[in-house]
Amino acid sequence: MVNNLSFPKISNFLLTLLMFSQTACDISQLNDPYPEADRGQSILYSSFSERPKHLDPAVSYSSDEYGFIAQIYEPPLQYHFLKRPYQLQPLTAAQLPMVRYLDKQGQPLLDNAPESDVAFSEYLIDIKPGIQYQPHPAFSKDAQGQFLYHQLNQQQLSSIDTLSDLTQAQSRELVAEDYVYQIKRLAYPKTQSPIAELMAGYIDGFSEFAQANAGIAIQDLKNQPLRGVVAVNDHQYRIRIKGKYPQFQYWLAMPFFAPMPWEADAFYAQPELKNKNITLDWYPIGTGPYWLEENNPNRRMVLSKNPNYHADVYPTEGDAGDQEAGWLNDAGKALPFVDKVIYTLEKETIPYWAKFLQGYYDASGIASDSFDQAVQFSGSGDPQLTPMMQDKHIQLQTSVATSVFYMGFNMLDPLVGGTTEQARKLRQAIAIAVDYEEFIAIFANGRGVAAQGILPPGIFGYQDGEAGINPLVYQWQNGKPQRKTIDKAKQLLADAGYPNGIDPKTGQALLLYFDTTATGADDRALMNWYRKQFEKLGIQLVIRGTDYNRFQEKMRTGAAQLFVWGWNADYPDPENFFFLLYGPNSKVKQGGENAGNYSNPEFDRLFEQMRNMSNGPERQIIIDRMQSILRQDVPWLFGYYPKDFALLHSWYKNLKPARMISNRLKYSRIDTELRAQKREEWNRAEFWPLLLGILGLGILIYPATKAYRRRQQETQS
Repeated sequence: MVNNLSFPKISNFLLTLLMFSQTACDISQLNDPYPEADRGQSILYSSFSERPKHLDPAVSYSSDEYGFIAQIYEPPLQYHFLKRPYQLQPLTAAQLPMVRYLDKQGQPLLDNAPESDVAFSEYLIDIKPGIQYQPHPAFSKDAQGQFLYHQLNQQQLSSIDTLSDLTQAQSRELVAEDYVYQIKRLAYPKTQSPIAELMAGYIDGFSEFAQANAGIAIQDLKNQPLRGVVAVNDHQYRIRIKGKYPQFQYWLAMPFFAPMPWEADAFYAQPELKNKNITLDWYPIGTGPYWLEENNPNRRMVLSKNPNYHADVYPTEGDAGDQEAGWLNDAGKALPFVDKVIYTLEKETIPYWAKFLQGYYDASGIASDSFDQAVQFSGSGDPQLTPMMQDKHIQLQTSVATSVFYMGFNMLDPLVGGTTEQARKLRQAIAIAVDYEEFIAIFANGRGVAAQGILPPGIFGYQDGEAGINPLVYQWQNGKPQRKTIDKAKQLLADAGYPNGIDPKTGQALLLYFDTTATGADDRALMNWYRKQFEKLGIQLVIRGTDYNRFQEKMRTGAAQLFVWGWNADYPDPENFFFLLYGPNSKVKQGGENAGNYSNPEFDRLFEQMRNMSNGPERQIIIDRMQSILRQDVPWLFGYYPKDFALLHSWYKNLKPARMISNRLKYSRIDTELRAQKREEWNRAEFWPLLLGILGLGILIYPATKAYRRRQQETQS
């Protein structure tokens, strides 16, 4: 028997759909990627593109790794969150270290003693009492005081897949010996710390300790003495370094000098745990505001608030304008503000960008493919948000990074290097011709500032305005630097003996060689741009593309002629930039960071005088002279200082630009109510198009249904 499909049934069906659509209009955020339980919680949402390789503070030395470990580990010092230039302040230390100078016999010297008399500098560091580590199985003991998990048996190991499978997690107080132990780990050869060689030149007894203890188990380092590093008592330790090196205090704000309990190494040293990937590189252990609750590199990483975190408060003072900017609204409040930080794996920028616009990520950088959607430039060249971003009340933050990218000359090269007037004028001509303002506009989306010298803004010694321009390349016009004309560059080139770019030895265009690892299809436009810059002078630039290892070999042996390099500051001091051109740091001769092998006796003498001085007018005078020497010698085309652009949703609070500060997560605050409101507003499900479609379908079906009923009735009759 055939069932009749009557019009009343269709009407009821449409009525049901209409009622559903009215109800469904209240349903929002159907695309929410997070579970319902997360709504309304103080959670910050971010992402990662690949798992950090190292979470051991003795080994880690990259920004993506610091994004995690700086929230977990606490060195004795930190940078003030708001004050610029950057200022050191105590973190776990009770106060800034006391420093005294000693002669060769170990006798104290006056603070103003000549540097030549200073054989050692001693840093005495007091640690605040009562600071506790995060709960961790490495600390767990039974009633008799024996460690529960330092010697796991096979039965226990068979039931363990992750650290959380060990049910007992205890804590203990931070002591000075933990800081001493970490420095021993830096020296331990099997750790392979990237700063071991550097510290061997400063910390007294560091090299001898490394040689004497190369063969022992790492957890046994605690019983081996290191001459220059001693725990005076439970809350005080002393570091003795060779000579005078004021910049050492900046290292005390880096994770390398965070504490490490020996129990962590004793626990993680068990081979069976290593086979299960239960290691310090996966499960760090610290005293910081957060601990790594989840580490799933194929999905997400989660930082959760450390239940044992010590007393810490938001700064109560900052720079001029900080109050107006809202960066002091939380002054004096307990830290951290956010309970949890969830990092989701995002390998592509487009999905991340879409989720940011929907409010499911709280902040975002700006990739090149979405830059025009987010930022536009005013007639004066200032970046501003597009109307779409403004409608969402998104904030744009820009800041010049404490970094520099430059084109370097190999000063050992017989053509472009050396101190002859011919070679110097050749470099000077090239410095004018290579237009980094154009480079920034084309290849960096305007995210950069053409460099006038080696020091970026934010570093003591940097001069702004007319006082800070490079007079060889620029002239001051209409209140800003203006690059000199190509005619001036051609005149310098002719003075160098290459009129119109012709090499008198060959009668052909002068050939220069640019060594680079930029060999992909996407790099062709950039390489063509470099060629055109040199073509302005009639010079033929030959691109020698190579792989990274071969390029490094060329740099070590001095086989490169021109190259592009960059530097991110380790600490905010001019010494950390000028040392890149200090003669004894030559890459070829000493294996140092002076990649272009520049050497100028006057510059080297001034560097040795400047590096250990306190900031002040006398140091500024020397820095200005050093800048002048470099501008005249042109070992680098100074290139540009990159500019950081960040987009923040209106509910993200307390993110003052501060690339040097790695532990700034604890200052971040999320207005969860505003976020929930905006997410609902931006992601409300719209069902009316579906409803219209259904109604249209009903209208089309109705005549056919009526005709079908008529035929059925005729058949039955």
